[in-house]
Amino acid sequence: MQKKAINCIVSGRVQGVGFRMSTSQQCKLLGLKGWVRNLDNGNVEVYVCGDQNLLIQIHKWLLHGPSLAKVINVECVNTDYQEYEDFSIR
Repeated sequence: MQKKAINCIVSGRVQGVGFRMSTSQQCKLLGLKGWVRNLDNGNVEVYVCGDQNLLIQIHKWLLHGPSLAKVINVECVNTDYQEYEDFSIR
């Protein structure tokens, strides 16, 4: 398995709707590592590392998020891989 990493900015109604918790649960189910955090501008930032196919799956999930979210845009870029023990909410 070649380890990859992506950094994503998710915009829309993504704060106050359980987005970070749901993202954490999805990443843990997929065996992905990294973190998710709210940004001051109302967006959510996600750093995820793992297998390329799993990163594609989480990217697709981020496009809609949990049921209360209204995702408008997801911008992901490939980034440097960093080792994390698990997936955390910051």
